[in-house]
Amino acid sequence: MPARSFYHANPETFTVETRVIDAKPGRVLLAESPFYPGGGGQLADRGVLGHNGGEIAVAGFDMADGRPWVLLAEPGAELTGTVQAVVDPVFRQMMRELHTGTHILNAFVFQAFNGALVTGVQMNGDGTARMDFDVPEADNDRLRALEGPINDAIRQNLPVRDRYLPLAAAGAEHGLIRSKSVAPAPSADGEIRIVEIVGLDHQACGGTHLSETGASRGIRILRIDNKGRHNRRVRIGLVDA
Repeated sequence: MPARSFYHANPETFTVETRVIDAKPGRVLLAESPFYPGGGGQLADRGVLGHNGGEIAVAGFDMADGRPWVLLAEPGAELTGTVQAVVDPVFRQMMRELHTGTHILNAFVFQAFNGALVTGVQMNGDGTARMDFDVPEADNDRLRALEGPINDAIRQNLPVRDRYLPLAAAGAEHGLIRSKSVAPAPSADGEIRIVEIVGLDHQACGGTHLSETGASRGIRILRIDNKGRHNRRVRIGLVDA
């Protein structure tokens, strides 16, 4: 089994006591980090590091040599020893809902529009997201009509799970890699993570998701924009976000 990121292996754990294994002013490298560092259109986790002197907010992340350095909101701060890494659970939950919602949207667009690929995605801190699809001259009313099936899938409370495949095998299986330009980075042993919504969809993805669709609020399709002849931008939002 490939090495799994902490946030994949322990999606419900938001507080971890861990060691600082390397440090520079304003940044630390943790032995074990619960933070999702961002990527694939999903915003990075928010949170704090607790230490003997109190706590410092996490300002962001910097990937260096494949390792996520935690950037501190106090640029001159230097931490050593044991710290408590705490993920903001409310923000993580919103990102999990949005990311799961984009997969549900993606599934129905893929099915309804002959395997249309994603050309861009971005989740936002206000509970909205947008996905761009390569759907030449699509009828926008057909896209808007997907709101009903999306919310039906949420109400069905479908399980969401993951597995790993060698990158070559994932590339050879039709529909697993949905992006027109990029794919999630493989793990150190060359395997790629596949997220499955049971009975609906499976695709390569490195983000955080719900464990079942019913844990999400409903989804509204807010707007559809034509971005050229090929591209349709679908904007969605969580109900009551």
